[in-house]
Amino acid sequence: MAVTGEEKNLVTNRAAFHEYHILEKYEAGIALQGTEVKSVREGAVQLKEAYVAVRDGEAWLFNAHVSPYAYGNRTNHDPTRTRKLLLHRREIEKLEEQTSTKGMTLVVTRVYLKKGRVKLEIGVARGKKLYDKRETEMRRTVERETRAQLKERNR
Repeated sequence: MAVTGEEKNLVTNRAAFHEYHILEKYEAGIALQGTEVKSVREGAVQLKEAYVAVRDGEAWLFNAHVSPYAYGNRTNHDPTRTRKLLLHRREIEKLEEQTSTKGMTLVVTRVYLKKGRVKLEIGVARGKKLYDKRETEMRRTVERETRAQLKERNR
């Protein structure tokens, strides 16, 4: 089997882009148990309420729901267990420094495969206010309408 450098998106956290301004992104590996890998490869991951925190010099993923593997046995994993993230020490220190700023948090924006390994994209984020959400939605509708008008004019 040939190893390619391509990335295959498994899950994206669209709610994170709606709720937060993503300022910076990091790539992290994740320590998974046996059946968790198979569930993640099937895309059975829920990231809506997931967040990342740095505790005791280590990065941890909280509240990510990885569904139990359908063909697993009694050694199946706990769906919402806390999972360790694999990052370089300097990256962890940067993340900890950035989250110490008021209003900043770490959210998972997507899960993907890279060279057969499960990776997470972690975003350093600041929460959006209600008017920011409305402005983003308005901008999207304006872009959609202009694209439709251009398409209509080109016919």
